[in-house]
Amino acid sequence: MTKPVLRFGLRLKLLLLSVFLFTIPLLGYQYVWEMESYLRIGQEKTLTGTVRAVATALHERPLLFDKQASFLPNVEQGRDLYAYTIVDPIRLDGRLNDWRNSELALTYDESNLLSDNIDLAEGTLSFQHRIGKYRDHLYAFFKVKDEDVVYRPSNSLKVDNNDLLQIAFVTPAGDFRRYLISTKAPGWLTSYELRTQTQANEPLEVESRIQGAWAENESGYTIEMRIPLELIGSQLSFAIVDKDTGRDEKVIIGTAGFYQKENLGTVLVPSPEIEQIIKGLGHSESRIWVVDQHKRLLAQAGDIKLSDGLWSKVAKKDTEPSWFKPVSQFLSNVYYQVLTKPPTDFTDNLPDAAHIQGSHIEKALQGKAATTWRLTSDSKAVILSAAHPIYLDGKVMGAVIAEETTNGIRSLRNQALEKLFNVILAVMVLGTLALFLFASRISSRIRRLRNQTELSIDEQGRVVAPILPSKASDEIGDLERTFSDMVHRLGQYTDYLQGMSARLSHELRTPVAVVKSSLESLELDIQASQDSVYMQRAKEGVKRLSKILTLMSEATRLEQSLENTEKEVYPLSAVLSGCMQGYQMTYPEHQFNTYIENQVKDCPVLGGPELFAQLLDKLMANATEFSQPESAIDVSLIAMGDKLQLKISNFGTCLPEQMQNRLFDSMVSVRKASDQSTPHLGLGLYIARLITQYHQGEICIQNNAEQTGVEAIVLLPIASE
Repeated sequence: MTKPVLRFGLRLKLLLLSVFLFTIPLLGYQYVWEMESYLRIGQEKTLTGTVRAVATALHERPLLFDKQASFLPNVEQGRDLYAYTIVDPIRLDGRLNDWRNSELALTYDESNLLSDNIDLAEGTLSFQHRIGKYRDHLYAFFKVKDEDVVYRPSNSLKVDNNDLLQIAFVTPAGDFRRYLISTKAPGWLTSYELRTQTQANEPLEVESRIQGAWAENESGYTIEMRIPLELIGSQLSFAIVDKDTGRDEKVIIGTAGFYQKENLGTVLVPSPEIEQIIKGLGHSESRIWVVDQHKRLLAQAGDIKLSDGLWSKVAKKDTEPSWFKPVSQFLSNVYYQVLTKPPTDFTDNLPDAAHIQGSHIEKALQGKAATTWRLTSDSKAVILSAAHPIYLDGKVMGAVIAEETTNGIRSLRNQALEKLFNVILAVMVLGTLALFLFASRISSRIRRLRNQTELSIDEQGRVVAPILPSKASDEIGDLERTFSDMVHRLGQYTDYLQGMSARLSHELRTPVAVVKSSLESLELDIQASQDSVYMQRAKEGVKRLSKILTLMSEATRLEQSLENTEKEVYPLSAVLSGCMQGYQMTYPEHQFNTYIENQVKDCPVLGGPELFAQLLDKLMANATEFSQPESAIDVSLIAMGDKLQLKISNFGTCLPEQMQNRLFDSMVSVRKASDQSTPHLGLGLYIARLITQYHQGEICIQNNAEQTGVEAIVLLPIASE
């Protein structure tokens, strides 16, 4: 039995070829990614132009910058203060729960001691301090750690014989002023302006514009206050003065000296003028920062979550027809199983506004425009940053920084991919469908031609039906017409060959009979001719020629008899047993081993017992002829489901591989001409196949598994009683 072979039809082949259509979306995907890289380059150039335009608006405008704070050779943390922008209003209650980003507060301890000849034990006095800008006021808080809080006595005229807060600053007009805050109990604060000509704390008047609150806690106290920005210039100092009970010396810890104008620290407040300028430029697609030469933030405008760039406006355009939107929405849901949507809820923690970091800022402060890419703090979005220097008298005064996310480009990329994939999907579906229909049409025509070809010739090679010619003008039509003409001519030739055997048999019998009768007459007339060698050869030749004529007509007579013989039900085992006894006497040089299964003794078959005996004769003749001398021949009859299996096995020469599929054809023999003592026309197995088909069975001859001989297997269906 041959193994089934996987067939690749035209439809399957064209479907496999259509797989190459999937390279189209791959190429489109690569193209869109290349387009995204070019869009990023364009966004980088556009953002660089934005910062250049903003920097151009700020060039050579010294009034926009605080000279003293901006031209410092260096910035000392703790001494040079920075007022962070406060988003939400602050309630002055001393609780500090309104202040965000508490980690930005600075700590002052014994390393910031301002009083002389004081030996301060570590950890006995310290405070945390931070300032911020909200609208027109400068807010500040002080969280003081003090084990002994001393309040101002209610009956005391002095304002400095207790714990207090010293404030000193220079006004925008250049005037030096000092203030003192002390309180008799927690609550609302009173601020006193002091005389600046002396270091003594001599109050001049109450300053109502400086407001605040004092609150006590477990570790000390907190002060929360605010000062109008119109009072403060670019120099500012704070100091906490600690007066412990039973001690005359006062401990002073502060941001900088506060008795003299020259000892004051600096303060940088974000510039509202610069902020108004960058807001008025209309660059709402970017978040813009302006920093000074010490990387401190001077102004800010825009929101990074809304800064998608100019590409976001292009990506938001909707050009799809209304009827296609449901399909597009469904396909988008499928696409976004692979694609990623630009995030809208990403988190980007702002850097410390008092010291903004970045390689692009470093380069901009050195006089070179630069760009950089970075991830947000939650790694959800990519941010493009560009920086450009601001010049004043040929020197770098600061830098403009603009930032945008790539969400607009990613949205545009996704939109382009969606549209491209929609078109590609439609082309692929229509193309695959067209190829499938085309392949189905071609394969159906080829199958029809194959079926007609198979039905036109039977298993014996006889032409039984014509092939109808096609009227199609393509190659398959030409092939059908060629096959039709070929089968027609082959039918004529087959008819000629089929009739030739009978005609030859008829025509040859007459001269053979004449020769035979002449030889017999010659033998009677001439007694000496009986012993002649030539006479013997002539008689053997005539006998051999008669055998050939008998064999040639045997198959034809069998076919005619099968058509007219009625089938009968008979026990196969009985016919086999009777025949095997005769074979033992006919072929005494071989040993026959017969095995008949008990359950098959009563199993009948439908056919003819004489024909089955003729089938056994043909198979047994082949088995004895091709087996080794004095070797055994095994014959078995067993049940195989609803069929009986007859197997005849011999040990000897194996069959050639190339001849196994042609053994049952007419006029085919594997015998060597030199080994044939009797004529063989290759009709024995052909007759065996005809008899097997008459019994509605199957027959095959094959080499055994050990390749030591040949076995013939006949399967006959069991007939119903």
